[in-house]
Amino acid sequence: MSEQQQQQPQFGIEKIYIKDLSLEIPNAPQIFLERENPQIEISVHTAASPLEQAGLFEVVMTVTVTAKLGEKTVFLIEVAQAGIFQVLGLPPQEVDAVLGIMCPNTLLPYAREAVASLMARAGFPPVLLQHMNFEAAYHDRLRQLQQEQAARAAAPN
Repeated sequence: MSEQQQQQPQFGIEKIYIKDLSLEIPNAPQIFLERENPQIEISVHTAASPLEQAGLFEVVMTVTVTAKLGEKTVFLIEVAQAGIFQVLGLPPQEVDAVLGIMCPNTLLPYAREAVASLMARAGFPPVLLQHMNFEAAYHDRLRQLQQEQAARAAAPN
């Protein structure tokens, strides 16, 4: 690779895969006889970590979908959708932004399909994950970290 190629910013998708997948229907088969619509809660968490080879990172998006009827759990689905991404030629702050915004945007359609498919196989109508603004979430997280650092710096020892 030439010196000019090494300095050019590069982004690549090496691999997309499901790292973990689980489904629980603790109250089956009785829960299938319920006629009420369950309350559905969706949470999404992303994490990135560098791999041994320089410029490669694993990003994992964990989506948890929980459906409840009162105190009874109808189902619990957890999908850890992952990818290995190559990010080269960027300063550390920009690498962090790519890992926190671009990579989750890449993984979301795969996580959406995995959740919908698993729900259908479990016998429930699909819940479609809506588009998410990972850029806003990334900037919120940065602001929160800065506020925490400022509070620690201002706190008396």
